[in-house]
Amino acid sequence: MKATVYDFNALEFNGQKKSLKDFEGKVLLIVNTASKCFFTKQFKSLENLYKKYRELGFEILAFPSNDFRNQEPLTGRTLETFCRINQQVSFPVFKRIHVVGEYTDPLYRYLSDESANGTVGTAPFWNFHKYLINRKGEVVDHFYSITSPMSKKVHQKIEELLSSPA
Repeated sequence: MKATVYDFNALEFNGQKKSLKDFEGKVLLIVNTASKCFFTKQFKSLENLYKKYRELGFEILAFPSNDFRNQEPLTGRTLETFCRINQQVSFPVFKRIHVVGEYTDPLYRYLSDESANGTVGTAPFWNFHKYLINRKGEVVDHFYSITSPMSKKVHQKIEELLSSPA
């Protein structure tokens, strides 16, 4: 049986392990984030996207990373405060991880390996790279950092997936 994102875990800021199986049946947008990046302004757009679709079964999962030019120097509660207070995001944000390189988190290894996920073979080139996951936990698409969460393309893909059964 092919792996899905539900086979992976994430660490919450309090150190608790969170199974991505908890998001089963939802459409997911998985994003690597950073607090000192040109694209940090996308937090607001991501929150707007989340508010628009969450009642329909949509979740955004944010994974801060310091892999690109040290643009995520924050860790722990300081990072959580930045996301919750400064950026006012209400979607899940997890502990900082590696999304590229030798120490890539297993989830991101899966997301960027076409032989593992069956669709996408692209690792993040920068912060705010987005992976779109269907209700079955399968990777169906990705969007580069430059693609705004509020773009027509992103909305169309999400709406298409939300209208499909699990």
